[in-house]
Formats: sequence, structure tokens, C-alpha cells
Amino acid sequence: QVQLVESGGGSVQAGGSLRLSCIASGVTYTMGWFRQAPGKEREGVAFIESDGSVTYANFLKGRFTISRDNGKNTLDLQMNSLKPDDTAMYYCAADFIGRRWFEQTSWRYWGQGTQVTVSS
Repeated sequence: QVQLVESGGGSVQAGGSLRLSCIASGVTYTMGWFRQAPGKEREGVAFIESDGSVTYANFLKGRFTISRDNGKNTLDLQMNSLKPDDTAMYYCAADFIGRRWFEQTSWRYWGQGTQVTVSS
């Protein structure tokens, strides 16, 4: 069993930046970030494999960067040029077990989430 704890959320104005972090209690292979806005389904933001290969959701258009430190079992998400539409609870996920990375059911472990609020 792996526990994931996110941090770094907060409130920021449009155009600003935030850096989210996630620490895992054990070794993980694939890790990712998801987000869920009120009334919407949880959606994949980005994921990264243990060798550093990354995949991003198409809607990001280069604004976010995912990274990890395998030695420290940590995962980060640098978010730049934030927009009000980025407002959501952001979740860390680990161990891809499904077919499509952007689907919630494809991941074994989840954190509790950290709130990001972007005001216009």
C-alpha cells in the first residue's frame, strides 16, 4: 500500500504560478496528476514514468510541467500562466494499472488532493 500526500495548492490570480508537490510513502513507477472541478469528472493532467517519459493533456498547451525525484519518491507539477478554468482540486496518482492514463479507474493509488483556486 502506498500513501500519497499532496501540498502546494492555494489561491492565485490569473497569469500566476503555483507548484504542487506529492510525496509517496513507498516506491512507485508511473505517477500522475489529475484534477476535478466542481460538477465535473476527474481528468488527467499529466503523467510521468520512472524513466522520466512524460505525457500531458492536450488542453495544457505547455503551461504545466511534471517532474519527479525517484530518490525522494516525490512528484511535482509546476503550473504557469494559470487561468480561472484551472480552478480545481488537484490529485496525485500512482501506479498505472489500466488502459488509458487519463481515466481515473486506471490508477491504483490516490492522494487526498490539494485545492487550486485561480481568480480573474
